[in-house]
Amino acid sequence: METILDKEFKSGFVAIIGRPNVGKSTLLNNIIGQKVAITSNKAQTTRNKIAGIYTTDQAQVVFLDTPGIHKPHNSLDQYMEKASFGALNEADAIWFVVDASEKRGPGDNFIIERLKEVQNTPVYLLVNKIDLIKNKNDLFKTIASYTTNAIDWSEVYPISAISGEAVEELVANIIEKLNPGPQFFAKDQITDHPERFLVAELIREKILLLTEQEVPHSIAIVIDSMKKDGENGKLHIQASIIVERASQKNIIIGKQGSMIKKIGQLARKDIENLLGDKVYLETWVKVEARWRERPQSLQELGYNSKQDF
Repeated sequence: METILDKEFKSGFVAIIGRPNVGKSTLLNNIIGQKVAITSNKAQTTRNKIAGIYTTDQAQVVFLDTPGIHKPHNSLDQYMEKASFGALNEADAIWFVVDASEKRGPGDNFIIERLKEVQNTPVYLLVNKIDLIKNKNDLFKTIASYTTNAIDWSEVYPISAISGEAVEELVANIIEKLNPGPQFFAKDQITDHPERFLVAELIREKILLLTEQEVPHSIAIVIDSMKKDGENGKLHIQASIIVERASQKNIIIGKQGSMIKKIGQLARKDIENLLGDKVYLETWVKVEARWRERPQSLQELGYNSKQDF
């Protein structure tokens, strides 16, 4: 009789790809059981390729959450597109996520055309947000629309990333299909990004939550310092919020500092949950005009690292 100890350990990489706001980051967080990728209802929330590491006694799967693919308008957008399509090159399987509540559009077709170029890698179609669909016939129509003039999907999964419906079965399926391989990361590691990156992302998430459409795409976060305070034992974090215009700086600061105070309060709670430590968070807002359009600025802000491609 075969036991768990008799089975070979399996491992592999799964790229999660799709248009903005289809729920890729929510799916990753659901699988890992902890926030490793920030989420919001704003487009272009994810800017970097983010690895979420899922480990059991039998397998380790590294899920690569990627920026939502859209038409590039500046150097930052081009960076994000490279990060997304670059993930396909290292994947053992690809999950193409679409929104069940929206019709197939030009953005989906653009991604499908790129997926047609992928050789010898299984591509799954994940129809997400089925919790928003009240009529099953509408869901069937959506799925059918992706089987015409598309590719031969390895699997088709209707799921709800936010409720977890069918997610466990999806993960079990991918583990079953993986080849034997090594454990790439420690069992208790959930992402490959350093703490500074995660802290910066949590601050950016709160700005996405609290500010209007004009501001979110124009911000970047730099962690200037993270060190223990010898007097009170708190982790002292100093962060700079980079914006492109003085008007955006005024929005972030708010009347009598009300907005930046609220951003700091919300971010601090999540940072403390992430790090398991008491945190003192200081933030400043700085203006750097057109930083998204300048490759040098992108490099200084950490948006052109070769490891993201």
